[in-house]
Amino acid sequence: MHVIVCAKQVVDVSEVKIDASTKKPMLEGVAKKISDIDKNAMEEALKIKEKFGGKITILTLGSPEAKENIKELLAVGGDEAILIKADGNEDYYASSQILAKAIEKIGDYDIILCGEASIDQFSGQMGPRIAGLLGIPQITYAQKIVAEEKEVMAEKNLGDSIVTIRSPYPVLITVTKEINEPRLPSLMQILASSNKPIHEWDVSSLGKIEAKVEVIETKGLTFERKNVIYDEGEMEERVKKVVENVIKEGVLG
Repeated sequence: MHVIVCAKQVVDVSEVKIDASTKKPMLEGVAKKISDIDKNAMEEALKIKEKFGGKITILTLGSPEAKENIKELLAVGGDEAILIKADGNEDYYASSQILAKAIEKIGDYDIILCGEASIDQFSGQMGPRIAGLLGIPQITYAQKIVAEEKEVMAEKNLGDSIVTIRSPYPVLITVTKEINEPRLPSLMQILASSNKPIHEWDVSSLGKIEAKVEVIETKGLTFERKNVIYDEGEMEERVKKVVENVIKEGVLG
């Protein structure tokens, strides 16, 4: 079984602060890491490898500094990694095109695993875009995966029901954070990971792919609360006033 795990290096959003005067995020000096939900995808890959044997390839699009964080995924059980070196100006269109072309270059594979979304932008677009470009089935928001010899079964929560989906290989699956608890590498695994290969590909080797969207500026949003307190009268009367004012403000139609 050959499993490809798409992993993204992101800033640690829990450490990002917003400049009060410019409303822009202050990213200088903020630590970077592999997106949390991509680690859940890696854990599922490890479970599949433990059941069937085979190989796990980690695929990352990013700057050369991402190599240090990729080593964490190699340490827990990845076999090799491919880092596509890019300048970071790729939009969803370009990123998905690049990753799809890289997967085609890798060749034979059974499952592609992605996090449902990256923790920095959380669009949920990348997995479905890649599957569409490759022309393979996709299962999104999986909360349980059971790999079998000729097909894979996944469950997704639709709120009022659990749906079971089966697909033959090859297939792309995006996972949620609830699917598992990612393992941590031991000291021996960390030391051994230094001998595992990280191949560096230049993005230009995959063809000329230009972004369709240019990000001009990123700003944080500020929210001001009215802090209206309804503490007079009976409970029923207070609830009525709250509903009336919410309708008046246009929150409810």
